[in-house]
Amino acid sequence: MLFLSAWSYSPAAAFKTRLLALSAINGYNVLMKNDWLWDRKLHIHTRGDDRSKEDRDRYAYEPTPYGVLMKLVDSGWVRREDVLLDYGSGKGRVGLFLHDQTGCSSIGIDFNGDMVRKAVKNLESMSGGKSSSFRRDVPQNADFSDGFPGRPAFLWADAARYEVPEEVNRVYFFNPFSVRILEIVIGKILDSWYRKPRHILLFFYYPSADYVSFLMRTDMLSFVDELDCQDLFPDDPREKILCFELI
Repeated sequence: MLFLSAWSYSPAAAFKTRLLALSAINGYNVLMKNDWLWDRKLHIHTRGDDRSKEDRDRYAYEPTPYGVLMKLVDSGWVRREDVLLDYGSGKGRVGLFLHDQTGCSSIGIDFNGDMVRKAVKNLESMSGGKSSSFRRDVPQNADFSDGFPGRPAFLWADAARYEVPEEVNRVYFFNPFSVRILEIVIGKILDSWYRKPRHILLFFYYPSADYVSFLMRTDMLSFVDELDCQDLFPDDPREKILCFELI
């Protein structure tokens, strides 16, 4: 028999508890591994890779597994008052899920306009058809009143040219581009920090050796911690989220 404590009884908590109960019955963690169930719960469609715009500097879209994102939620590193910037946001899974789970505001940027349109469609579906935020590009001091705070926004923009808003204090990467572009992007984040000093955390899921090497030798970045994800996908040492902060 399944019991829910009063403090945890909510639609989201009930859904999570039902999936955990299923995992006990089926012998594997349905909550962590069945992306289809989470997409269905959120009324979105984010599964499936996309390589249509891939080149030597900009990599294919591959959604972060929901189980990995749940680990980020459980870490407490992203909270309601935070504004998350997701580079290579694709169909919008990271921003939509973290907004749903934590209440944080989020901005997703992607150089592939088709992916951004799919993210906007997912936002509209998740929000019950309410108007959503889709812009070709956004200047540094743009008014985000119809995007964050309070709900996700998705932008069609070049990461190497994008000026990071001063509200952003959490940044997410899942190998969206080459180290050459990453170096430019980190510079843009630092520029934003210099304009408005604040505590910024950067998350890197499934980091490549080139990413790790660059991050470890960047003076303004300090390693904070890592979230091990090998319980979800065993025998792969890259299955982790590395957390860095600006110093």
